[in-house]
Amino acid sequence: MGESYGAWRMGDDEHAMPLVDQANLACGFHAGDPLIMQRSVALAVRHGVAIGAHPSYPDLQGFGRRHLSCSPEDVTALVLYQLGALGAFCRAAGTQLAYVKPHGALYNDLVRDDALLMAVLVACAAYRPGLPLMVLALADNGRERQLAEAAGVPLLFEAFADRAYLADGQLVPRRLAGAVHQDPERILAQALAIAGGEPFADIDGRPLRLQADSLCVHGDNAESLAVLRRLRARLDAL
Repeated sequence: MGESYGAWRMGDDEHAMPLVDQANLACGFHAGDPLIMQRSVALAVRHGVAIGAHPSYPDLQGFGRRHLSCSPEDVTALVLYQLGALGAFCRAAGTQLAYVKPHGALYNDLVRDDALLMAVLVACAAYRPGLPLMVLALADNGRERQLAEAAGVPLLFEAFADRAYLADGQLVPRRLAGAVHQDPERILAQALAIAGGEPFADIDGRPLRLQADSLCVHGDNAESLAVLRRLRARLDAL
């Protein structure tokens, strides 16, 4: 959420915020501007929603979905910079960041690059001891657990209701057909399967089971609001 910028509007945060427990708020590098960040924090506070910083590579034109060649030192600094920006609005609103969830290409690069993952872990630990990092729930997260333990950073594992998966739990790249689910029934079924610890179909139709702490629905998916309303009702009934 918080991915509008200037006169450009993205998502329906006003109606979506009451339906979620956690909101990943853009920090200005892929979307969001200072006023949007301030308003997004206020909206989350109004609805009692935990605020997660959503830092990215510095890529407004590419919406943070382009892979940039940044050194680990660059990544630590740019993530810490964004945490500080969003954290200032949180402090002014009487709250604080609850966790960090990188966005787009940076998020995906953490799955494959130990140095970049450690760079983000270092930024989290430097900003505030005990600040959790949210990462992709995979079929095996042993690597992430080991590096996070070394850095002293708690982890939260995330799965996606509206994205297609590869067999190992990685997300199907957006450049490929079928990477983003558009059918509300499929999104809802996948979300409920993950929430219940049940298997669901990967991109090739094979069963995949993930253990996740958080379910993500993208705010820029046209079906997001309708799916969120139904998903909230179903989860509340469990």
